Amino acid sequence: MAGPHSTGSGAAGRRPPVWHDESNGPVVRPYALTGGRTDHQLAEQFDLVALIVTDEQAAAGLAADGDAAEQVPAGSGASQWAPEPEHEMILALCHTPLSVVEIASELELPLGVVRVLLGDLLDRSLIQVRRPAPVAQFPSERVLKEVIDGIRAL
Repeated sequence: MAGPHSTGSGAAGRRPPVWHDESNGPVVRPYALTGGRTDHQLAEQFDLVALIVTDEQAAAGLAADGDAAEQVPAGSGASQWAPEPEHEMILALCHTPLSVVEIASELELPLGVVRVLLGDLLDRSLIQVRRPAPVAQFPSERVLKEVIDGIRAL
C-alpha cells in the first residue's frame, strides 16, 4: 500500500500524493507533542476534575527569560527546557482555574497528552494543582438517630 511518503519503486510519472483534508493542515500525532512519552510520573495528580492554575510568578519568570529556556548550570548534564506551543497555550488558558478535562477540550488534545504536558509544567513549578472540594459526606445513621432523639426530647 503506497502512502504519500512511500519510497517504493513505482512507475515513472507517478502522480504526487493527494491529501484529502487539506483544509485541516498537516497532521501531528499526539505522541510527537510529548516526545513519545505516554505517561508522566505525576499523572495521578491530574484526575479529570483537578483544577489547574498558572503560577503567575513562575510563568512571568519564564516569559522574562530571553530565549524561553530554563537557566541550567554549565556542566550539569541537564538539557535546557523550552516550552512547546502547547505548554504556552496551557499557561495562557489557566490564568483562571480550569479542570484537566476542560484544558483537553480547549486544546482539542487527548487527555493522556494533556496529562504529560501538565506534568512537564508541574515539574518546573509553572502550574499549581488544586483538588476540588470533597463532596459533603452524609452523617452516619447513628448520628441522625441521635439528632432525632434530641429533637424529640425538646
